[in-house]
Amino acid sequence: MKRIFVVIIAALLYSCGTSSTIVSSWRDPKITISSENFKKVLIVALVKDEETRRITENRIASSSPIFHTSYQFLNQINNDLTNDQKLKILKDENYDGVITMRLVSKEKQTDYVPGTDTSIYYGDYNGIYAGAFGGWYGLYATDFYSPGYYVENTYYIVETNVFSLKENKLIWTGTTQSSDVTDIGVTVDDIMRTVVNEMKKDGTIPKK
Repeated sequence: MKRIFVVIIAALLYSCGTSSTIVSSWRDPKITISSENFKKVLIVALVKDEETRRITENRIASSSPIFHTSYQFLNQINNDLTNDQKLKILKDENYDGVITMRLVSKEKQTDYVPGTDTSIYYGDYNGIYAGAFGGWYGLYATDFYSPGYYVENTYYIVETNVFSLKENKLIWTGTTQSSDVTDIGVTVDDIMRTVVNEMKKDGTIPKK
């Protein structure tokens, strides 16, 4: 069971479309995912839009039975409960871990896409194939140039946190930047892939 969290979340690695990168991250050096041995993890999408919340939570929860959506527990009905009361509900339901994801900011940025310079070479290749470089004297190029241009991109800054309910503390946090966002589900997959890769790098989860 110690590696089940790693195996399941790694199933999210193969998404495509959105481009996400790590901006910053932190981990508790004394705790690893393996040592926590998570068996039941609550997924919490901290967004204002209820539809986006459900899509995000359902996307992650659908990958494994150990992941569970939070909108049944943390909703308008119990929104006024204290943190201790909410924590008691989760512990009574035998949750031992929580993953939260929240949109920190949405930023527009103008980026420059450099032009391309493609050259087609003509000439005598005999010298090259013979192992000598003398043949290069007979080569010349016809250049085709495509000028650069500016594009406006929208970047989504998302914070992902991993909590241990057993230790009642944050054990990992990371901020990602995503662009080319056209599908929420695919973006969630890509963020999780980026998060998992970073957690492997810093030793939070084993590389194998």
